[in-house]
Amino acid sequence: MSTAGFNSQNGTGTGQTYANGPSQNPVALQQLPGVSYGMTNQPPYNPVQAKAPAPPGPGLYPAGLYQPIPPVSSYQPGPPPTSYPSSAGQPLLPRPPMGGHPSHTPPQSASPSPGPRMPMPPAQATPPPPSVSSSSYYPNPQQPMTPAWQYNTPTPPLGPATSISAPPMGPVANHVNPAATLAGPSLPSSASYSSAAPLPPPPNMSYSTTQPPGPGMPPTSLHGYTQPGVAPPPMNPMAPHTYQGQSNRPAYGPPPTGPTPAGPPPTMKPTSFPTGPPVANATPPPPKADAVAGNGPQATNSYNHLDNKMAGPTQPGPPGRHLGHYPSLPPGYQNTSAPHATPPIHPAMQAATQPYTQAPQPYQQPPGGPGPAQLSPSLAAMSLQSSTPEALRVVNLLQERNLLPPAPVPAPTPCLTQDLQKLNCSPEVFRSTLTSIPQTQSLLNKAKMPLGLLLHPFKDLSQLPVVTSSTIVRCRFCRTYINPFVSFLDQRRWKCNLCYRVNDVPEEFMYNPVSRSYGEPHKRPEVQNATIEFIAPSEYMLRPPQPAVYLFVLDVSHNAVETGYLNVFCQSLLDNISSLPGDSRTKVGFITFDSTIHFYNLQEGLSQPQMLIVSDIEDIFLPTPDSLLVNLNESKELVQDLLKSLPNLFEKTMETQSALGSALQAAFKLLSPTGGRMSVFQTQLPNLGVGALQSREDPNQRASAKDIQHLAPATDFYKKLALDCSSQQVAVDLFLLSAQYCDLASLGCISRYSAGSVYYYPSYHHQHNPAQVERFQKDLKRYLTRKIGFEAVMRIRCTKGLSIHTFHGNFFVRSTDLLSLPNVNPDAGFAVQMSIEENLDDMQVVSFQAALLYTSSKGERRIRVHTLCLPVVNSLSDIFAGADVQAITGLLACMAVDRSVTASLSDARDAMTNAAIDSLMSYRQSVLTIQQPGLLVPACLRLFPLYILALLKQKAFRTGTSTRLDDRVFAMLQLKYQPLAYAMLMIHPALYRVDDLTDEGALNINERTIPQPRLLQLSVEKLSREGAFLMDAGIVIYLWIGRNCHSNFLTQVLGVPNYAAVPDNLYLLPELDTAESQRTRAFIGWLRDQRPFFPSLHIIRDESQLKASFMQNMIEDRTESALSYYEFLLHLQQQISK
Repeated sequence: MSTAGFNSQNGTGTGQTYANGPSQNPVALQQLPGVSYGMTNQPPYNPVQAKAPAPPGPGLYPAGLYQPIPPVSSYQPGPPPTSYPSSAGQPLLPRPPMGGHPSHTPPQSASPSPGPRMPMPPAQATPPPPSVSSSSYYPNPQQPMTPAWQYNTPTPPLGPATSISAPPMGPVANHVNPAATLAGPSLPSSASYSSAAPLPPPPNMSYSTTQPPGPGMPPTSLHGYTQPGVAPPPMNPMAPHTYQGQSNRPAYGPPPTGPTPAGPPPTMKPTSFPTGPPVANATPPPPKADAVAGNGPQATNSYNHLDNKMAGPTQPGPPGRHLGHYPSLPPGYQNTSAPHATPPIHPAMQAATQPYTQAPQPYQQPPGGPGPAQLSPSLAAMSLQSSTPEALRVVNLLQERNLLPPAPVPAPTPCLTQDLQKLNCSPEVFRSTLTSIPQTQSLLNKAKMPLGLLLHPFKDLSQLPVVTSSTIVRCRFCRTYINPFVSFLDQRRWKCNLCYRVNDVPEEFMYNPVSRSYGEPHKRPEVQNATIEFIAPSEYMLRPPQPAVYLFVLDVSHNAVETGYLNVFCQSLLDNISSLPGDSRTKVGFITFDSTIHFYNLQEGLSQPQMLIVSDIEDIFLPTPDSLLVNLNESKELVQDLLKSLPNLFEKTMETQSALGSALQAAFKLLSPTGGRMSVFQTQLPNLGVGALQSREDPNQRASAKDIQHLAPATDFYKKLALDCSSQQVAVDLFLLSAQYCDLASLGCISRYSAGSVYYYPSYHHQHNPAQVERFQKDLKRYLTRKIGFEAVMRIRCTKGLSIHTFHGNFFVRSTDLLSLPNVNPDAGFAVQMSIEENLDDMQVVSFQAALLYTSSKGERRIRVHTLCLPVVNSLSDIFAGADVQAITGLLACMAVDRSVTASLSDARDAMTNAAIDSLMSYRQSVLTIQQPGLLVPACLRLFPLYILALLKQKAFRTGTSTRLDDRVFAMLQLKYQPLAYAMLMIHPALYRVDDLTDEGALNINERTIPQPRLLQLSVEKLSREGAFLMDAGIVIYLWIGRNCHSNFLTQVLGVPNYAAVPDNLYLLPELDTAESQRTRAFIGWLRDQRPFFPSLHIIRDESQLKASFMQNMIEDRTESALSYYEFLLHLQQQISK
């Protein structure tokens, strides 16, 4: 896909709106004073290419000094914690009360103790019955759970964090107060789907959106009004079983999970080439009070006055359980204004204006329609007692072999009323491991499944409503942004869906400029879209928005020159220099290094670039601070001259040393005044000056060691520098191109804690490894041209009673729940673990809201808000019915990476196995009514044991197979940072037969026909010597050619006469003018388009060196060191039936 449109993806566009935007009513096109609305220039949404949701979680890494701490509940009374000092000249204002945190002992599990068990046996024909393992997530159901492996209870404090937990603060950052704007006390949130018809903006507000074709929204029950003075009817208690059968609700987005999902597989929206694997951060948040413990001026963090300015006086909430009740919502104002007549509309406008053509009718609540208070009776009608939903159909894994669905597994649909679900956030952006939230922590403990959220917050979206308004409506108490799941008590008051307090509707919010109507706040776009972006007003800034600043730090040692990467980098930057996101203020700079540091003076007016060499690497300084970072527009010719000459400057170098640490310090000094992005290219182990490392890998121990050593960093230099970078709004992206060990476990910290990314190209060489060169080129193009957000912070809020206790991803946790993201990119995923602190008895639904405040490359301050709404249930069967098996697998992978680093790899492996045993045992003991022999699971978890086995055999966690240490660490970083859709391919690759592709069932995308072959099980028995098989493993695609493959495929697709003529290192398919060639290339191109990084293609024969890598992905087969899928199932059964 062309990258031309990346700037405008996600609604950032140019930041301009134009007057005659989409509107069904010509009258609306007459622009009111101060009002504009327009269309962001984004590609139309294609439902066929909807990306599978997925964020991987942030780090499970324990992050050294950052000890896990209990979440601070925003809703408990108590003295406010210390507020941040405000910036100079501003009075200190207290933060909204956050309250103390009650001591918490996890409720004891109600299920009987599962007898002793031990780690999985080595592969044997019949695994012996194992005994107890100490690494269960639930060590003993009768005892409080150990924090390290608890899924769902907050981790108790492990002592005060030292002052390093708040990096030294420098110039005032452009963040909103943690308590404010983005960050208020952590709140609940809900989400609606962003293709709900966006509604018009108020006066002084522009509103732009691109709408995919599709049906308009049905009426939502949440936005009726209650007449003032009408007492709410009594609340009906929730029916014990509230799962709606999948067949009863129309699919919206991905179809519900089932053994044979109908319809085309949900696929990921193509985006240009990728951001590579970034590192993940699993730092549990440091204590909130410690956020002021930095060793520098604290101005950067003084955001509290911003929140409080907008918050108004704090009022106590209503007493007692009353907070949990929704008011009844009889139809209030549906009929007060008649729908406008719709004049004829030009066909060209039809697609764009579709959201507005249906705006007036769909949102009127039918008389007597259900409001939130009437949810429980309508949910009760869908009770499990009436029929067993497909998700709970009992499956005996030992008897049913072909469980893999023919197409990719879609995300399950939460059991909500149809109108709520149609407003819900897309699972591609926001996804929960359990789509039905248990009422209590003890019920969650009994289910033995992890509760967490997976996010992809800055994802490139084909439709994103963008709102410009002088007033962003938020709850005065908990700072939640208004969203589709709030309830309106009347025209002038709305109730927050996170803290349940009542707020006034601002006057400006009463006007809807698209329908030209007044008095319908429930039809505003903010209340009709679960994903929305605001252009932030000035109170969301503490300094002018920073310019886009890009600094490139390049290894030019002999080793680097040998790989040939410098030519590829310079050519790629020359080709894409005009596409770098930015505006007239964009700055660039270059540093090269070997045993010395080289700076480049690119000041306007020079006839050619000047190289300045600093050889004192122990005390680094900037030779000419003002001319090393230059305005790109003013000095473009000098920059281009430098890029053309750089590869030749060092081609004869014999310098073998690498002073990476000093180069990073120099780059940090250069970027500190502004913030920005540092792109580091490194080809060897740093061996000189600060941050020098020594090889820690023993190649002889790769396969035989029972436990893998050296997964943790060798020095804290890179982490400390990353924290300094984070405090100055600098993110570091690391490109590692090497055939030798580089200690990625240590180097990766520079990206992990600064919200950067890691790209890894093992055995990179411009001649010997052309497939890696192609991958590097495509990745670099995507990296240079994709959308970017600067000086960002993200806060996740959730409904009162829920709390977040561990984050996974690449970031620094600035305060209890505020993630510092100096840069945010559209390819980064995050995950959080959650617990239930207070019973949710009075609630039918809970909500989660993620708010990301960032500066666009055009210098606009923007806030992207996602809200997700999920039902609350009180029975184990409903919890199991709502389990999202892929999200659970993704969160467990993040937790296991952390366990590998803090404890050991064997501990992590045992814990993953025990996670499967525990949840299936809970299902058998507490949900199954008839006990039968076999390994019985609900249909929604039928792939859970397969995914756990896939994780055990994944490069990050496998044992007994020779795996390079850097390869293993990179796989761990990928699991923590990649959004879920991409991480799942790395965990469980997709296998297809491609020598018999046909057009039957094919997709038609942009006039291309894309064949849709069936997914095959990952077993050698599915291969055939007469066929050709394609394996998509995420960052690599293998095409395996059988020895007796039909000559038609060889000649028509590969262009060779016979099997013997297939070249050894073939990595490109020839472009032949045959139907077979076109089908095969279209299918591979479509797979590549679904992800932001570029998977290299390897065509392999039986004799190929890469055949071993291909076969290692055959997860269901037995190897010398690992069980087959059937043996693993027997092992699970033995443990469960003990």
